[in-house]
Amino acid sequence: MDFGLSDEQRLLQNTFSSYLTEQVPISRARAISEAMPPDVTALWRDLANLGASGVLIPQEYGGAGLTLLDAALIAQTLGQAVVPSPYLAAAVMAPTSFLEAGSPEQKHEWLPKIASGDIRMGVAATETYSIRENASVHLESGRLRGKALMALDATEAHALLVAAGSSDLLLVSPDAPGLHISPLIAVDRTRTLSEIVFDGVKPADSLGGPRGAGSAIERMLDAGRVILAAETVGACDAMLEQAVSYASQRRQFGRVIGSFQAVKHMCAEMAAELEPARSLFWYAAHAFDERLTDSPLTIAHAKTHISEAGVFIARTATEVHGGVGFTDEQNLHIWFKRIGVNRHLLGSPDVLRERAAKLQGWATCSTP
Repeated sequence: MDFGLSDEQRLLQNTFSSYLTEQVPISRARAISEAMPPDVTALWRDLANLGASGVLIPQEYGGAGLTLLDAALIAQTLGQAVVPSPYLAAAVMAPTSFLEAGSPEQKHEWLPKIASGDIRMGVAATETYSIRENASVHLESGRLRGKALMALDATEAHALLVAAGSSDLLLVSPDAPGLHISPLIAVDRTRTLSEIVFDGVKPADSLGGPRGAGSAIERMLDAGRVILAAETVGACDAMLEQAVSYASQRRQFGRVIGSFQAVKHMCAEMAAELEPARSLFWYAAHAFDERLTDSPLTIAHAKTHISEAGVFIARTATEVHGGVGFTDEQNLHIWFKRIGVNRHLLGSPDVLRERAAKLQGWATCSTP
């Protein structure tokens, strides 16, 4: 079986890659991310015009009606250019939630606005899979109370999707009484993360109806994990490319360092780690799109493996550069930080390995 990308998918990826190469050099990405809070309005408008905001939304709602694999290919280009954008929450996780659990009225109200890029949605769902001290969100007499950490793209959002427990998915206005959003300064400044405190916040609406939104929350998180894996592959592409380019130019002892066997092996090992990671996120996205029974397990394995490979590639690419790789002027650390934060968002390797064990019915065992 020839499992590869179609001509249309390659064209889609090349279109975004060409735009980002021309319009979003690393200097622009740095300038946007170093502002507090980052202003991504103009950049997101351009990406929306290219179709990023509506990639998953059906044509009847003004979107392109494409698949998660198509969305992941776009994410790969965004990771390669280390672009600061609300793509993960606004274009992937939020539309997935509405498509899975939204009523017909909710879909008609929200999906066209998301597809056009007129509104951006933030997502707070960390507490559904990761237990942190003093962090949880719950419904109490119809009102939200608690604290959500690592909320995605919430500071400039027009609306928020909040997971309260594992079965309630709620729409919340960012200016609702009792809601307090505080930006978090993360290692990766290109990613907008926030802490949200809910002090008796009344939700504007809920998704899922009387049956709850448990499966929609799981699907939303899995879609986000595929996107993060794709972003990491894109960031690794950029770091490997920079390492090879540097090794081909830097001279030592009268020779370019790329001619030394040790440096050749470092670059070859990075390439060997990266290539299977590419097909791994392709298949994870395909499994999600086709609703294969093993898609949650496949996605957990994919993000875990790619996260670990990403750390190896980020470290090795920096080592190829030597001391200059650690300097601010070199810019390599920006991709390094994107890979590091992606590793933990929506589930670190440890969290996802535990999820994979549970999906396979393996009981957790404790050492005596």
